[in-house]
Amino acid sequence: MTPKTVADVLARLDRSALADAAPLMLRVGPLRLRLRCAGALRGALAAYFAEVVTEEGVADIQIDILEGQALDPAPEWQDWAREPGKTGRKDAIHDLVDGRLVHKWRTGVTFLQSRAALVAFGPVGDHPNQVINFVNTQVLNACLRDGWQICHAAAVTTGRRTLAIAGLSGGGKSTAILRMMDMPGTAFVTNDRLMVQPGAPVPRSLGIPKHPRINPGTILHNPRLHPLLSAERLADLAAMPQADLWGLEDKHDLIVPEVYGPGRMQLEAPLTDFWILNWQRDGTAPTELSDIDLRARPDLLSAIMKSAGPFYEDASGRFLTDRTPLDPDAYLAALRGVRICEVTGRADFDALFAAGQRLLGAA
Repeated sequence: MTPKTVADVLARLDRSALADAAPLMLRVGPLRLRLRCAGALRGALAAYFAEVVTEEGVADIQIDILEGQALDPAPEWQDWAREPGKTGRKDAIHDLVDGRLVHKWRTGVTFLQSRAALVAFGPVGDHPNQVINFVNTQVLNACLRDGWQICHAAAVTTGRRTLAIAGLSGGGKSTAILRMMDMPGTAFVTNDRLMVQPGAPVPRSLGIPKHPRINPGTILHNPRLHPLLSAERLADLAAMPQADLWGLEDKHDLIVPEVYGPGRMQLEAPLTDFWILNWQRDGTAPTELSDIDLRARPDLLSAIMKSAGPFYEDASGRFLTDRTPLDPDAYLAALRGVRICEVTGRADFDALFAAGQRLLGAA
């Protein structure tokens, strides 16, 4: 029988192995999360989240992680529409009376999202990155319910100044933000999701404890990252046409403390500057930064706005659909006080790094 309630789902899952598992506590901004996970995956998660592991105590969020379980028979899944330009089946949902199941087609991992329980189950040990994403999603959800906005951006901070960079998918924000990490005194905030809350004189920003997953082009353009690939692979990449290199999808994990050293992550920071990459890969004009007003540039605001996706349940208990529109006015209010710049001309990471040195070096 197809599950109709959270209780139906929980009745089909065996959580007994978690009873004796030592919980893993995380602190992300104002939130404390308790993860219950048995076996080798717990150790892998503890290592991954090492920068935010904290002492046991009262948790705002509890997540159970179960290896090798599935619902039989499977629910009647409905595909979740992908973003423009993305193809293939990725997520499917099955709505319950009091929650939602989200299924990953490529891996078979399933998630229970509800107020009563948060559970990841299936072949989770083979796909720890999806568990990590689920954990971080709960941070995003809690912040969204508290009035924050989610931006599709990477960011670094000096503590006094924080630079966020956005752009269309594949536009180079990861490459750019990791170049900024080569500056002494900078700390990594986030690679892809930045929460922003209105504030004075500038908004608050919060990253998530998600280490960058980067493509080969990002590695090739930054000598510090070359050890992530073999010399032969780097040579092959250097010989590729630039257009092919830009479009190459082959993700590699970059663990920030391993590459940049300890103490180089700071998830909370005042947001002062936001650059939007609107440059051209094959352009010939010099790279330039120009101040803009986002109220007059909805095309650039759209590059910042990011849907919370199928996991988000609002404060009234309603889940998003794949047709729920984003609210531009909420983003404009959240970003009030931030200096916004458009980056135009040719895609020149050296020029952008020089501009970053002038901005952050004076912080």
